Amino acid sequence: MNKSQLKSALTAAEEAVQKAGDLMYKNFRKSKVINEVSRHDIKLELDVQCQETIEKHLNKTHPGFALLGEEGTSGDINSEYRWVVDPIDGTVNFTYDIPHANSTIALQKRISDDALFPDQNYQTIVGVVFDPFTRELWTATKGGSAKLNGKRIKVSQRSLRESIITMGFSKSQKSISQMIPVFENLSYKVRKVRMMGAAALSIAYIASGRFDAYIETGIRLWDIAAGGLILEEAGGDFCHVPTNKDHTYRLIANNGKISRSLKKHFPESPGN
Repeated sequence: MNKSQLKSALTAAEEAVQKAGDLMYKNFRKSKVINEVSRHDIKLELDVQCQETIEKHLNKTHPGFALLGEEGTSGDINSEYRWVVDPIDGTVNFTYDIPHANSTIALQKRISDDALFPDQNYQTIVGVVFDPFTRELWTATKGGSAKLNGKRIKVSQRSLRESIITMGFSKSQKSISQMIPVFENLSYKVRKVRMMGAAALSIAYIASGRFDAYIETGIRLWDIAAGGLILEEAGGDFCHVPTNKDHTYRLIANNGKISRSLKKHFPESPGN
């Protein structure tokens, strides 16, 4: 994919993610149709509608690309390129009328065929994250600059003791049990710990210098692929390791300055 094609893909992703975001904003105060409820998660009919909106636009601009999304897959799985989509990241927030949620899209290119974990056969080359409530759009292309609403962004240079760390507890009892000791340990070593409930925004906030790190185990690829590229192009460290073959990861995303310190406090952390 040359520079012109990469720019075209970025434009398509920006348009698609904003279409989904506008649909989220339009339906924010309306009654939510719930398709599925578990102990720590909610699936909305609007999740499906937002992914369909994204898929329709991307199929029009880039026919032949596969799509891997939280709400299912489509297209040729053997395609050289695939979109990775979370139509509503932060669905529980959104359901409870908390205006902290987003839509996010990554474009990945197949670079091999024999990796132990299938996701490792791909490299993210485009990433976009859109917050429809603040109208903030984060973007990046591989080897390019990370931007927020068209302006370049960089990570912070804060130390661990100065940092604001955001954490997630995923959906399973196992991941919650793993993260509680990490939360207790880090609470005494950083300025503040926050739990925001929208992974892509947490990573984008690190890229913007607002937060300094985000830690979670049991996070899924569509939550982190786009934000991870944005973070890397903003100068940060996107340390993510697959834990099985269903697109699940253990993650330490950070400003790069505190990576080593964080790993000491995150048992079985990526890179250890």
